[in-house]
Formats: sequence, structure tokens, C-alpha cells
Amino acid sequence: MVRRLLPAAARRSVGPFVFFDHFGPALETPGAEHDVRAHPHIGLATVTYLFEGAMMHRDSVGSSQLIEPGAINWMTAGRGIVHSERRPESLLSSTYTLHGLQLWVALPREHEEAEPSFAHTPADEIPEGRVDDATVRVLVGEAWGLRSSVRTLSPTLYLDLQLAAKGRLALPPLAPELAVYVVQGALTLDGQVLAAQQMAVLSPAGAELIGVEDTRLMVIGGAPLDAPRHMWWNFVSARRERIAQAAEDWQAQRLGQVPGETEFMPLPERRFLA
Repeated sequence: MVRRLLPAAARRSVGPFVFFDHFGPALETPGAEHDVRAHPHIGLATVTYLFEGAMMHRDSVGSSQLIEPGAINWMTAGRGIVHSERRPESLLSSTYTLHGLQLWVALPREHEEAEPSFAHTPADEIPEGRVDDATVRVLVGEAWGLRSSVRTLSPTLYLDLQLAAKGRLALPPLAPELAVYVVQGALTLDGQVLAAQQMAVLSPAGAELIGVEDTRLMVIGGAPLDAPRHMWWNFVSARRERIAQAAEDWQAQRLGQVPGETEFMPLPERRFLA
């Protein structure tokens, strides 16, 4: 089960975030085939964050990283990267819950062709603090004097907050564009109820949040995009022709390979028209 909040008809992006997927909670059992085979990206950075479970990331620049709850995993695709996400070998015979988020950040135009890379920030290196009645983890960016060590190419904010029932949090305008997503629970936002699995884009003035029940929520935001973006399949670019070229490159297997893997995702049957 995957819930896709961005892009949407009412809102294509929030700050540099152009894609927001909430997956699970899903019960993973022995023999379940939920591995994500090798597939390419260009022009974006993927940001993977788990609440429960684990997955193994491998990519064409040679990274091999176990992704576990609370850590930030930032993969810069730039001019092109290929990666897979699979069940860790240590969990092949286990039953466990997989639950998390994957977001895409559009790279600034001048960095769309950057060298691909992968960076892992462990959970114990994520700054955490108490603000009003909320526990705050600053996954990316800076807020309330807490600064994440995750490096970005444009102003970016990503927060994980937990707010108790009847707890209050004054959320200031931490970025030019800002949105709140409720993972679990419910809250009121300037008096309006925001239920689980709903996202609200905030006004420039910020908002007051009050927990209706114990609530976990994410805040995303940052500087607006420097130009509209085209999105097709796993590709993001300010130039339509660049996406068409990436599709040709993947068809010809010119974007790289994940070491030790032969499986890969083919292009969609319905092709991109430049």
C-alpha cells in the first residue's frame, strides 16, 4: 500500500519536494516478493526514511547500505544513477513490518547534471529536541536552533515531529514554502482538523498545531523551485528533451548497473513524448 501525496492536481510541489510517497505499514512475510528491482533516476535526489523495518539499498556508484528506522538516506541522481531496494538477507526468513516515506527533491537547474552520489546519516546523528509540547527531529535543514548535517543543493527542510494529545506547537514560517503531513493520529491546524494521511500546505505566516490525539507528523518545505519541472516515470528535469534522452539511455542500458544484479525494471510501455 502506497499513498502518493505529491505530485497532485492541486499542488505539484512544496519547496524542492516534487514527490511524496508514504508506504505501509505492510507486513513482510518470508517469500513475499516486494523487492524493488534496479531502476534509474536523473535530475533529483531521493530521500528515504523508515519508521519500522529495514531495506537494503544498492546503487551503480557502488553504495551498499542497510536502511533502518530513524536514519536519513539521501541519493543524488544528478546525470544518472541506478539503484535497487531489497529485503535484507538477515530478514529473508523473518516476519516484520515495513513502514516509511520516500520523497524526491528536484535538484536546482545548475546541479541537474551533478555527479551521482549516496549519503547515509545514522539515526543517532539526527538532532532532536523539545519545542513547546512536541518532540522534534530535524532530518534535513535547520529549525529551532537544531541543524541537520545532511548536505543539500538548495534550501530544504524536513522534520519528524511527535505531538501528544492536546499538546500544542507554534509552527513558525521556517521556509518560504511549507506543508504538514499527518502520518498517524490527528491534529488541528489553526482550528481545522487534519486527519491521518492528509497533507496541508501552510500560509506564509505559519500555523498553530494542537494534537487531537497522540500524533506523528512530518513537515516539508524549502525555497520554491527555480523553474517548472517535467516528471515522467523515475526522471525529473527542467528540460523535456532531457527526459526523452534518459529514456533512450535506459533502454540501451547506458545509465549504469547495480554491481552483482542482473534484474532491472523496463521502461513503461507508454513512452514519454518530448
